[in-house]
Amino acid sequence: MSALARWFHANGHFVAGYDRTQTELTKQLQSEGITVQFEDDEALLPKPVIEEIDKTLVVYTPAIPDSHTQYNYIKETGYALLKRSEVLGEITKSNFTIAVAGTHGKTTTSSMIAHILKNSGCNCTAFVGGIMTNYNSNILIGEDNKDNIVVVEADEFDRSFLTIHPDIAVITSVDADHLDIYGTQKALKNTFKEFIGNIKKGGKLFIEEVTNDDLGTKAFKKHIEIQTYGLSMGAIRTANLTVENAKMTFDYKGKGEVNALKLPIPGLHNVENAVGAISATYAVGCDEDQIKNGLESYKGVKRRFEYIINSENLVYIDDYAHHPEEISSLLDSIRLMYPKNKITVVFQPHLYSRTRDFAAEFSDSLSIADEVLMLDIYPAREKPIDGVNAEMLLEDMDVAHKELCTKSNLIEKLKNRKLEVLLTVGAGDIDTVVKPIKEAFTN
Repeated sequence: MSALARWFHANGHFVAGYDRTQTELTKQLQSEGITVQFEDDEALLPKPVIEEIDKTLVVYTPAIPDSHTQYNYIKETGYALLKRSEVLGEITKSNFTIAVAGTHGKTTTSSMIAHILKNSGCNCTAFVGGIMTNYNSNILIGEDNKDNIVVVEADEFDRSFLTIHPDIAVITSVDADHLDIYGTQKALKNTFKEFIGNIKKGGKLFIEEVTNDDLGTKAFKKHIEIQTYGLSMGAIRTANLTVENAKMTFDYKGKGEVNALKLPIPGLHNVENAVGAISATYAVGCDEDQIKNGLESYKGVKRRFEYIINSENLVYIDDYAHHPEEISSLLDSIRLMYPKNKITVVFQPHLYSRTRDFAAEFSDSLSIADEVLMLDIYPAREKPIDGVNAEMLLEDMDVAHKELCTKSNLIEKLKNRKLEVLLTVGAGDIDTVVKPIKEAFTN
């Protein structure tokens, strides 16, 4: 949403918005001249919005609950009202578009594609679901002409990505998620198949090998070119993968080859994301040197394996992982990099429904850690569900030390521990504790 706000603002429109919680991102938007308020009160709608209904477009995300006062006022008053995904669909309609979809990895993959293109001198506009460290923004704005390549993170939540008709698509994964929307993983997979069907005739799909097996894409081969990728399997894969000082070095093997690639951000899952990103940029004409330089200068995405402290005494990493598969990938990578260190995780579950649907899986993935501090569930758009709480995840966790805590007593609990590798993990408002933790352990 903030990327769209920035896009409209850059194109000369008055932009105002609502968010539930004030964050560093909302402060940045305000400093850029975008009005943001945090109370759900229709009286707080800006004067131009109230006085110029016929000139106002209201863009919303499905994260807004049906009970939201401003949302209902806007619906009842007759404003032009579009979902975020519908607006992205309109913006991408007349541009060559690369769309990245998947239940995990799409933010990192789309940001890698955007950076490689930008670093190669391509005219590129990108809408990414996280803050790209290279640009301190979740958007790149290119010149609006026929050469503009639009990179968009295609979100499967609420079937949002079905509004996009890309020329090139990358699909990173289709693990069960958003079952509050889809009901079953089969329904989720069928929607991803619809997304594949949206790829323009003659277009290209790069799909992770296991994901390709899950979706059975053969029926689409008459209309689009399909290539599979992975770390060690698929038509496109890596070779000579090594990990040294938390840096990843590997060769890319596909229809073309790029050797001795250096990825500055750690994690085997990020190497696989890089393979998908390289494939997409190769397909639009980037050469080996451009890809190597782009990847080597890529600094990652805020809250994706982000080092907050990296010293001899303490490693502190913040990560957005909020699904069991993401947590397992994160902690497996941490174990590989720091095999002799104690791993402490502070986790904030995201959504009551996701906690209920994957309780056993969350317990298993978090058991990779040595100790876990569990915050309350961040509800986002949801109301509480009877019997669903953070404590239920602790019960089945096989870790030496585990306990509930609050954001207010977290620092105290951390200071009473011998910390070696610390992670804050989750997609809610856990990011608000990152700065206080950093200050507590660096002052």
